[in-house]
Amino acid sequence: MGQFKFIKTPIEDLYIIEPKVFGDHRGYFMETYNYEDFKEAGLDMVFVQDNQSKSRKGVLRGMHFQTQYSQGKLVRVIKGEVFDVAVDLRKESKTYGQWYGVLLSEENKNQFYVPEGFAHGFLVTSDEAEFVYKCTNLYHPEFEGGIAWDDPDINIQWPLQGIDEVLLSDKDKNAPTLKKRKIEF
Repeated sequence: MGQFKFIKTPIEDLYIIEPKVFGDHRGYFMETYNYEDFKEAGLDMVFVQDNQSKSRKGVLRGMHFQTQYSQGKLVRVIKGEVFDVAVDLRKESKTYGQWYGVLLSEENKNQFYVPEGFAHGFLVTSDEAEFVYKCTNLYHPEFEGGIAWDDPDINIQWPLQGIDEVLLSDKDKNAPTLKKRKIEF
């Protein structure tokens, strides 16, 4: 399978992707996406939008989704480190309401594929982080949704040691729990 190792997680369709990195005294080179390699691994999606964000330590962005035009996301970190999390919101899934998290960093160069039907978010654990991702659907603000990052029923184990304050947007501060939101894809 070409230039990537596709690692299945305990949640179906959610993958950690390790790229092959070619390095020498000059630096490194790696592919971050190759349609044929992804298709061979069963990830036959088309990306239509790329995004990038920069955040400082303690910023938590999430847990976000779109109620219509759901987005699959291929996410990675190009500077710093984040703890990236996906929550399964697919109503027919045996893992509905369960979460999985992975540490993404400029050092490990790993990626995380979060398919449609999931809530997604991340916590910056380094002094700052630059986060990039490809999306399978365009952003539609009128269908934007979220669930509480600290929902006790989901119980995400965020790595908060060394973080003085979790920094949230007003939207994320006021996001309802999954039970109150009652969202299913």
